[in-house]
Amino acid sequence: MLAGKPLARYLEFPPVTRYVEHAPFSWPVFLAFTVFIIGTVAPLVIRVVTSRLTPGPSPVTSLPWWGWLGLGITGLDWVLAWNRFPWLGDLQSHTFTPLWVGYILVMNALAYRRTGSCMMRDRPRSFLLMFLLSAAFWWFFEYLNRFVQNWYYVGAREFTPTEYFWYATLPFSTVLPAVLSTRDWLATYPRLSAGLDQWWPMQVRQPTLVGWIVLVLAGVGLTGIGIWPDYLSTLLWVSPLLIITSLQAVSGEDTVFSCLARGDWRPIWLPALAALVCGFFWELWNFKSLAHWEYAVPFVHRFQIFEMPLLGYAGYLPFGLECVVVAQLFLPQSCRHTSISSSVAG
Repeated sequence: MLAGKPLARYLEFPPVTRYVEHAPFSWPVFLAFTVFIIGTVAPLVIRVVTSRLTPGPSPVTSLPWWGWLGLGITGLDWVLAWNRFPWLGDLQSHTFTPLWVGYILVMNALAYRRTGSCMMRDRPRSFLLMFLLSAAFWWFFEYLNRFVQNWYYVGAREFTPTEYFWYATLPFSTVLPAVLSTRDWLATYPRLSAGLDQWWPMQVRQPTLVGWIVLVLAGVGLTGIGIWPDYLSTLLWVSPLLIITSLQAVSGEDTVFSCLARGDWRPIWLPALAALVCGFFWELWNFKSLAHWEYAVPFVHRFQIFEMPLLGYAGYLPFGLECVVVAQLFLPQSCRHTSISSSVAG
């Protein structure tokens, strides 16, 4: 309404994401984003690389049978996804979900091999509920994408609204389990977060006031993506995280950033890194699949790795934090492994 556009476009289902004409590539914007991303990430990478650390513990067990099953599922489905077998028929468009079910099994098996515990075995109820939460979680981002239209789906046949809902919900349900399972596995390697347990403490003197300021700015920014999608599309990945954490701050609750007050950056670093790892495989397996997504990113759409422009991978970093924040809100038991992993990393 604020942008003066017809509301019917934003209510279509299945959604049609072809209304926004995006700005062309811009070297000044590309370089500015590059400097910002490097300036944000490089200090953490340097800290990890230059920190000394004794070798981590040896694996406590062998890879369980369900880890090998996950490898088999992922390997077989990868072949099916990247080829066009006539006998596969309509199932050719639905290879995404089995790929990621196999991946989730593998990540849990690798964490179990390292520590003797994993989310899938230790907290099966929370693990299964996370699939339902994940579907709702990613549908929210699909809704936001109606305003910026940075990605769209191609290669699938036309679906009725009911078919589209179910065929989309199944792959959406794998997002949170994949990211959190990857985080738990990465946390078993002390080398990956060396030196971040005692680093730069960041104290906020007036957390309630800061929370209100961030809440207002993030809310305005999220509203603005529908009015200036080219200029504010980045806020699609940042504003939801800031809105949730600012609401927690003004309520006097701990946030995902509370660990920074004591100089512990691992709860920030590991989820961001986990989402980046998942992002690489999302883009890899998407690349030659029949039903896949493509991007239209303003100002920086160049130097693609698979379908994703190079700088677009930076969006996975805050997305990893959003995955953890949402899981902590609705399924706190699913994040209990963080404390176990942190003690291993320490």
